[in-house]
Parts: sequence; structure tokens; C-alpha cells
Amino acid sequence: MTNIIQHKIGSLKSFPINSRVIDKLYLEWHETNKRIQRKKTESGFELSLKFLNNNPELTEDDILWEDEKSLVVVDIIPCDCIVIKPGSMQEMGAICYEIGNKHLPLFYEEAELLIPYDAPIFRLFQASGYIIKVEKRKLLNAFKTSVQSHEHRNDGETLFSKIMKITRTTG
Repeated sequence: MTNIIQHKIGSLKSFPINSRVIDKLYLEWHETNKRIQRKKTESGFELSLKFLNNNPELTEDDILWEDEKSLVVVDIIPCDCIVIKPGSMQEMGAICYEIGNKHLPLFYEEAELLIPYDAPIFRLFQASGYIIKVEKRKLLNAFKTSVQSHEHRNDGETLFSKIMKITRTTG
């Protein structure tokens, strides 16, 4: 029998576990925003996730199901990531712009930017001289962004290049 999950119950950080067993639901980072999916927990417990009204935005340690004996808790699977440590705010802006311009998901952890591994992006940042490495990490803290259109004009100027020009002349 499959159990239907339509909302999160809480988080392990603020939920009484008591003597219950934690049964992990392993999700890849890109599955945390899927509204409908069928999954099995570590113990083989079948779940049907159906977040019909909104994006679930599942995060590490979210509790999706409980009974007297167990709790089903989200556990994000580590994946290969490009880890970038910007040397300055200007570098941070340039890196974020490049990542956003390519519509890639962006995560932040302890002064480092993380993106899922992509060979062409890795080579681009490496060739640009940024401090980067590839590591297996959990992608947990996604930047919430809203898409704004940007314009590539005939004169080669973008909004970003204009901002960079202003910061060089004023800073």
C-alpha cells in the first residue's frame, strides 16, 4: 500500500522524535521541488508525494510522515558539485551573473557558491582564473531568484557590463 503525502509535517530540528525510528527518504537535489513523485524510503516504505497546490520546497530533515514507531525524514543525496570561492564581492557578482545567465541552479554555503557539476561551466570558470574545485556535496541552500529579462544590445553592452563599468569608476 502506498501512502499519499500532501504536505510536510515539520522538521527534525523542532519535532519530538521520542523513541521513534527515523526512516530516511533519499532525494536528489533536483527532486526537492517536484510536486508529484513516487518514492521508497530506506526501509522500503512506499510514498506518493502529491503537492498539488504548491511547490514542496523539500529540505534536509523535513518530516513527511509519522506514526507511533517511525518518522519519514528527507535526506538529500550528495552529488558532484562545482565549488567556487569568490575572492571579492566583484568576483561574486561576476560569478553569479555567469551562473544566472546560463539559468543554472545556485547554492550557497559558508562563503562558497555551489552548482551541480557541469564540465563546460567548470572549464569556463577554471579558464577565468577563479578558485574552484569539484567535490561531492549536499546541495541544500538554494538561492531564491526571480527571473528578470536582460538585454544584449547591438553595442555589446549588457546590464552587467554597465554595472561593472560603474563599480570600477566609483569604487
